[in-house]
Amino acid sequence: MKRQVLFLIAILRLSSVIGQVSYSIPEEMKKGSLVGNIAEDLGIDVKRLKSGKARIYTGDSVQYIELNRERGVLLIKEKIDREALCRQTTPCALHFQITLENPLELFPVTVEITDMNDNAPAFQKEERRFEISESAVIGSKFMLEKAIDSDIGINGLQKYTLKPSDNFVLKLHTQLDGSKKVEMILQKALDREKQEHVSLVLTAEDGGEPQMTGTMQIHVTVLDVNDNAPVFSKPVYKASVTENSALGTIVTKISASDADKGANGEVSFVIANSMDTDLKLFHINSEGDVTVHGPIDYERERKYHIDIEAIDVGGLSDSSKIIIDVIDVNDNSPIINMISTSGSAPENSPEETVIALMSVNDPDAENNGRVTCVINNHIPFKIKFTSNNFYSLLTDGFLDRERSSEYNITVSCSDEGVPSLSSSVTLTLQISDVNDNAPVFERSSYEAYIVENNTPGLSVFTVKARDADWNQNARVSYILEDSSVNGVPVSSYVSVSADSGVIHAVRSFDYEQIRDFHFRVRAQDGGSPPLSSNVSVKIVIQDQNDNPPQVLYPVQTGGSLVAEMVPRSADVGYLVTKVVAVDVDSGQNAWLSYKLQKATDRALFEVGSQNGEIRSIRQVSDKDAVKQRLTVIVEDNGQPSRSATVIVNVVVADSFPEVLSEFTDFPHDKEYNDNLTFYLVLALAVVSFLFITSLVVIISVKIYRWRQSRILYHSSLPVIPYYPPRYSDTLGTGTLPHVYNYEVCRTTDSRKSDCKFGRAAGQNVLIMDPSSTGTMQRIQSEKSILDEPDSPLEVRRL
Repeated sequence: MKRQVLFLIAILRLSSVIGQVSYSIPEEMKKGSLVGNIAEDLGIDVKRLKSGKARIYTGDSVQYIELNRERGVLLIKEKIDREALCRQTTPCALHFQITLENPLELFPVTVEITDMNDNAPAFQKEERRFEISESAVIGSKFMLEKAIDSDIGINGLQKYTLKPSDNFVLKLHTQLDGSKKVEMILQKALDREKQEHVSLVLTAEDGGEPQMTGTMQIHVTVLDVNDNAPVFSKPVYKASVTENSALGTIVTKISASDADKGANGEVSFVIANSMDTDLKLFHINSEGDVTVHGPIDYERERKYHIDIEAIDVGGLSDSSKIIIDVIDVNDNSPIINMISTSGSAPENSPEETVIALMSVNDPDAENNGRVTCVINNHIPFKIKFTSNNFYSLLTDGFLDRERSSEYNITVSCSDEGVPSLSSSVTLTLQISDVNDNAPVFERSSYEAYIVENNTPGLSVFTVKARDADWNQNARVSYILEDSSVNGVPVSSYVSVSADSGVIHAVRSFDYEQIRDFHFRVRAQDGGSPPLSSNVSVKIVIQDQNDNPPQVLYPVQTGGSLVAEMVPRSADVGYLVTKVVAVDVDSGQNAWLSYKLQKATDRALFEVGSQNGEIRSIRQVSDKDAVKQRLTVIVEDNGQPSRSATVIVNVVVADSFPEVLSEFTDFPHDKEYNDNLTFYLVLALAVVSFLFITSLVVIISVKIYRWRQSRILYHSSLPVIPYYPPRYSDTLGTGTLPHVYNYEVCRTTDSRKSDCKFGRAAGQNVLIMDPSSTGTMQRIQSEKSILDEPDSPLEVRRL
């Protein structure tokens, strides 16, 4: 019942100060017993304990207390023995921390362990024997062994009793450390003849409830004579020893004297009334040298109080105390304990984001225990001291996964001892990716070539973009941006593979219709939100020799023949006419060459291979046929080449009548039907009407131009030449290396006209229609007009 009352009193919670919660509990509580409601005392919701993965951190110590996150309470995990935990240290307390994650939080907790009277006083020996001379004087002192009680305070050793008390009484002396020295004082002289052996019972009592005792039997043998006890030179001896001293190292030297002589004056020294530890660590020889007998550890015990006795052969003794201070040596490296760590952090983490919490302890003293912690250089992190040997590892700058996706952070802690000791721990931190980089194309712009007449769906080329991010944020998709080419959506020309960036031709291209076009491709990553970039692409259509040459002159008509007239007086090299042809292809596919395929007389004419000019190669003779038929083939320079043929009819004659005699003999490419006669007669009538009308118009124009010419003549204005634009090579890419034009300068006064006759083609062009009887009449009419002195002169030059 009393134990339960003590328990209820002891579990009274202490007030928390500055975030620290303290409890007081008795020792020996059962497992599962309640320590306190930590959630309520800290002002934290129980849900926070669950979400923050609350746990108890005790370092390397044994965990006696456990946390129930469901209830938010602290419970006994292991039965606590205050004496085993703290020995004689008071107060005795457990110190631990409760940590929370997301965000990281730390709450120190102190649990004081109060003492219960669970240990009875005990003597190291069950009995003690004395040999006392009967001559011992009244008041002689005999040192008794102290009882050891592991409890403290009122539960500790309180008093001694000695029974029977006929010859001896007890006397207690309080020492510097608070313990009591027990002496047995002779109050009545001994008489060996009456009683040779005296048996006494020494009882040690504590003050606990219930009270507990311990006893030791004292056997006194009464001797004769020796009546002087040894006496120490000092009541207290003080010394110091360095921890880790070698065995046998002398700590101090003690001495005692005995006034007796001979064997009764011989004194021996013993360590008495001490813990077993003292006997293991120190030893006193017969000369009084106190030496190291075991390992001395400053971190385990910093000061030793040793009771010693000087005993002579008669059993008389004296007591003294040795106080030994242990001097610290820097023999412990700092201990680094990671309380909580983050395995990864996003690259957009703000500065001073906590990534780890750690505690650093050095059990050495003073400078040997003062610790400084640093981290490796040139990384965007820093370490910050918080309190009570706790450190936080923080970000110190912006993180960039593309520069470094992983950091090995080494925390090194060194003490200030001489020499300094240090320890380190390495934390690996992964930097998680954030979509902060847009795709970048390998080129600033692209230009690709494709030959016309391609197959739809043909792969043209590939655009490629790279994204410095990772995983989904670096997955690039390609999109064809909306635009138009000649008013047509670009998507009807090309398409882009979203995954590979391969550009395909949607249609077959024609160089003669389109030679190049531009469009833009967008590369977009898979981040959220997505980032993108654009690139310009130019597609150039390359020409293919898919068009044959086209003959522009001479024009091939279906119903009539066109003939060039060559005078018999023509010189060698006389320009008969020029075959004009073009090729809508480009480059070498449009380089044309001319060749005479067939001729009535190959020895009379030749064709210029480059310019298509038909010239005489010898003097025309009377034996040469009036009608000459030339077949000219025009070829381009493509592979394979394409060609076209043209038939040139040439009349060798000096006058128009001479031509008529041979007119009907020209071969025709087409046979006409007899039903055509009616239409020819009708055509002749129409032509005659048109001729008369034209004649009237020409005369009217002649009069008008004559007047204009007079005005220009008197005003000295320059004559403007006329160049027919039809046959000019305006692009400069065709087959005509020069511009061939007729220059016609006309005035109303033929005597003042400036007429230039070009030699690039025949001087006369005859349109002969053998099926029409009005041909000759029309020719003669036109000749009469040309022979008029005042008529305007028109000369066509191709």
